[in-house]
Amino acid sequence: MCGIVGLFLKKDELRPQLGDMLTDMLITMTDRGPDSAGIAIYGEETEGMVKITVQSDTPEEAFAELDGALTSAIHSPVSMKVIDTHAVLTVADSVEAKAIEVLEEKGLRIMGSGQTMEIYKEVGLPKNVASRFGLRDMGGSHGIGHTRMATESAVTTMGAHPFSTADDQCLVHNGSLSNHNQMRRKLAKKGVFTRSENDTEVGAAYISSRIADGATLGEALEGTIEDLDGFFTFVTGTKDGFGVVRDPIACKPAVMAETDDYVAFASEYRAFADLPGIDGARVWEPEPATVYFWER
Repeated sequence: MCGIVGLFLKKDELRPQLGDMLTDMLITMTDRGPDSAGIAIYGEETEGMVKITVQSDTPEEAFAELDGALTSAIHSPVSMKVIDTHAVLTVADSVEAKAIEVLEEKGLRIMGSGQTMEIYKEVGLPKNVASRFGLRDMGGSHGIGHTRMATESAVTTMGAHPFSTADDQCLVHNGSLSNHNQMRRKLAKKGVFTRSENDTEVGAAYISSRIADGATLGEALEGTIEDLDGFFTFVTGTKDGFGVVRDPIACKPAVMAETDDYVAFASEYRAFADLPGIDGARVWEPEPATVYFWER
C-alpha cells in the first residue's frame, strides 16, 4: 500500500504555490506509506542547461567542493545548490552524460536529470522528508509525489519513489509487478539498465525505452497494460505534463480532480481537501486500462 499525489497547474500565477499544495497532499497520504517519501518538481528551465540531482548519505563530505571538482573533470562550468542530502548540479546539456559518469564514479546516487526536473526522496515520514528539503518553498508548473510502504524491497533512499530513467521523466507507482525481473532482463538486452531492485524503476525504464524507440508517451503508457503484469496505478511526469494509467482491473484506489486552475491526482480524495476551489472541481475515478494525460 502506497500513496500517490500529482498536481498540474494550468495557470503560471500559481507556480509559487506548487510546493505548498503538493506538500499538504503528500503528508495526507502518510498512513498509506510511512517508510519513505519523494517528490519530483518541474521548475524553471535554463536554455542549453541540464540539472542533475544527486544524493549522498554523507553530504558534508561528498558535496564539499563538488562543483569545482566536477568543473575540472568535464571542462565545463558547473553550478550547485545543496539541500540536505541532495545536491542539484547544473551543467551544459552537451556534457550531461560525462557529468553523470563522473558523479557515479564518486559514489553519488543519481536521482534524476533534466532541463526542469528535480527529484528529492529519502527514508522517513513524509512530513519530515518535506521539511528536510523545504518542499513548501519550491515552485514550478507541476509535480508528482509518493509515500511508500515497502513490501518487496528494502526501505532505502534508492527504493523510494519517484524513479527516473530518462531526462525530465519520472514515475511513481502503487501496486506490484509480477514480471518485473523478466522485463528487467529484456531491457538490459537493449542497453537499458536500472539501479535498484524496485519493480517501479522497471516500469519507468519500460516507458522511457518505448519513447526512445519512437512511441509517444500515450503509446508507452498503453504498452504497460499489455506488457507489464500485475496490478498498478502509474503516474508519470514529463517536462510538459503528467500522465495516469491503471491496470485493467483497477485494483488500486485512485481519484482525480480538475478545475480551471489545475488537474490533481491522489490515491484518496482526502488529499484534495485543502486544494483551492476543490468544492467546484470535477471529480472522478480514472477508468481501468485508460490513459489520461495533460500537458502545457
